[in-house]
Amino acid sequence: MQDRPPIKLGILLSGGGRTLQNLCEQIEDGRLPATVEVVVSSRADAYGIQRAQKFGRPVRVIERKTTTPDEFNARITEALEAAKVDLVCMAGFLSLWPIPEAFRGRVMNIHPALLPDFGGKGFYGHHVHEAVLAARRTESGCTVHFCDNEYDCGPIILQRRVPVLPDDTPDTLAARVFEQECVAYPEAVRLFAAGRLDLRGSTVTIRH
Repeated sequence: MQDRPPIKLGILLSGGGRTLQNLCEQIEDGRLPATVEVVVSSRADAYGIQRAQKFGRPVRVIERKTTTPDEFNARITEALEAAKVDLVCMAGFLSLWPIPEAFRGRVMNIHPALLPDFGGKGFYGHHVHEAVLAARRTESGCTVHFCDNEYDCGPIILQRRVPVLPDDTPDTLAARVFEQECVAYPEAVRLFAAGRLDLRGSTVTIRH
């Protein structure tokens, strides 16, 4: 991995940007061989913009509510192409961006549950953890996957699991899952950067 140049990331977000912060911190610590070339926010008031600016990362605000769907999608694609990104990381991005052919196999997402369970439209943030608790599951976790053009679908890269405790609330479960997200997402990016992810159809194989 040392022989490869850092990969260029484009980050898509809509909210607080904690996932962005985790990636940036690991980059600055030398644990993640990457650079964040552009951060695209679908909301002008997203706190993730401030986090991006704190790390000196360029930000583009492309608001879903003030553009047509076609314009929204085109402007996101243009921003990522202009930054010449190698990999797009969705980091709490709540809009569906139809992935252009040129980006197939180069867009990742992290979801706070063990997909395919508790995924799909409407399953984001605390809605996921509330559903896990309502279903009385004894285990939850997070999933990193390549994106296709459906919410929370696409080939799974890796998962990390956590127990669901008897006295859990959505907040306590969310905190435990997020700890594992902070491990899983950088690991998936490292595997991509090292050329160790073999994507064939709906299956991802990790090369050793």
